Amino acid sequence: MIVSVKDLNFSYPKRQPLFEELQWSVPAGSVVGLLGRNGAGKSTLLHLLSGLLFPKSGAIALGPHIPKDRKPEFLEQIFLLIDEVAYPGNMSIAMYEKVMGAFYPDFDSCQFDQILTDFGLEKKFKLKELSLGERKKVFLSFGLSTNCKFLLFDEPTNGLDIPSKSVFRKVVAGNLSDEQTLIISTHLVADVENLIDRVAILDNGKIQLDADLLELSDRLLFSTSSSLPDHILHSEKFGTGYQIIRSRKENEAQTPVGLELLFNAVLSKSLDANSIFQSQIPQML
Repeated sequence: MIVSVKDLNFSYPKRQPLFEELQWSVPAGSVVGLLGRNGAGKSTLLHLLSGLLFPKSGAIALGPHIPKDRKPEFLEQIFLLIDEVAYPGNMSIAMYEKVMGAFYPDFDSCQFDQILTDFGLEKKFKLKELSLGERKKVFLSFGLSTNCKFLLFDEPTNGLDIPSKSVFRKVVAGNLSDEQTLIISTHLVADVENLIDRVAILDNGKIQLDADLLELSDRLLFSTSSSLPDHILHSEKFGTGYQIIRSRKENEAQTPVGLELLFNAVLSKSLDANSIFQSQIPQML
């Protein structure tokens, strides 16, 4: 596992514990959707992984690195994208690249140019003259161009319009290598569909579900029905019928994982890892 969280305890001063004995691991080369409600602790967890916050107890490792040590060889291999990045008031995109690119040995200026072009931006633009969504595109483009081994994106689609979200998915998919691990935290589940290959759902201070999407597609069937069939695991009213999740029978075709439906099922406790992976797939008679 490239990311390892063991027995993590964390709380902010004068607040209830946010994480108690949190366990989590991420395989190398994964693109993980870290899903959760607003306030579930997604941003805090990314800050702990990046070493900007320190755990009260427990252990965090990203490969051979201990984030809280903040060693240079770790910092040059991790990029954390947050909502608003600090920068000097009159800085252009070109100057930002010149100043910040020097900290990342694998930064690719040509790659940065191309991603900016994909987003319709030019290096001559000054950061202060851009909208929040445009600045988010700049920092996203820069983060991908660092080619860091560890990429942590916190709510990367906040501030992006619908066309830009489509470009976001394309540029992320087109600019990752197998050696990179990307964790995207979001409460906008639909924005990361068709991009991630693994999902982790954070709620009540715990990772309630952590699974590979191929495994989920092999185990579960996501569909709609005009009525409620027997043996469903979760259902939601949808138009005149229902969206449902049930166990997939062995000879049934696999269906895409409905992330939003899965998210709701886990939060409502209709589904958990035990109900998915410790039961046998029924045979088709």
